[in-house]
Amino acid sequence: MLETIPLDCILFLDIETVPQYPAYEQLPDNFRMLWDLKSHALIRNPELENPRNIYRRAGIYAEFGKVICISVGFIRASQPQEGRAGGAQGREFRVKSFYGDDEAKLLSEFADLLNSRYNKPEHLLCAHNGKEFDFPFLSRRMLINGIKLPRALNTHGKKPWEVQHLDTMDLWKFGDYKSYTSLNLLATALNIPTPKDDIDGSKVYDVYWEEKNIDRIVTYCQKDVLTVAQIILRMRGEPIIEPGQVVVSN
Repeated sequence: MLETIPLDCILFLDIETVPQYPAYEQLPDNFRMLWDLKSHALIRNPELENPRNIYRRAGIYAEFGKVICISVGFIRASQPQEGRAGGAQGREFRVKSFYGDDEAKLLSEFADLLNSRYNKPEHLLCAHNGKEFDFPFLSRRMLINGIKLPRALNTHGKKPWEVQHLDTMDLWKFGDYKSYTSLNLLATALNIPTPKDDIDGSKVYDVYWEEKNIDRIVTYCQKDVLTVAQIILRMRGEPIIEPGQVVVSN
């Protein structure tokens, strides 16, 4: 089934998220109270943990977090070059990112892309653990920001086979519901260059709120998107993308 999906119908994506405020103390009173309630279920060791010192975890919950980067990529046939064969060697992977402090703006720009270019039933969104995180997080944050959900994200009323989502972690489970495999582990197991050669998800909070280095986060996010595409190619039994075939768009 995976082998029959046209590659140019798949939009690969990854998102990076952080808490909406840089510190627990800066939460508005109503949200601080709600975070205190939420955090009771998250605390593993009451002697060491409290709502304040686990606040950095708030970034993975759409009610308390925000999106700071969405990187997308797609595979397409590149222009023929002299001495260059077709097929896999003629592919290129084009990457673009929507990022910044203005979440509503970057979400609107991403929604515009989906509405204009990925708005047909055959179009698919693909992410690692996307069904559990990326897709619902994006949908919730769009609704919070007053943005109408694009067709590819709107799952309401759809039958399971009508949902336009691919998930590399879900594909790797092969029906094993108790299995969790990180993107880094799966890439390493499939002999794909790891995207975690600078930072990983646990460092995004520090890089954004303390270093204020959004460009570093964008680079990390784009590497994850490429890795997701590489995993799909491996699962299809096709050659992976070479470094010279990656094109980053502004």
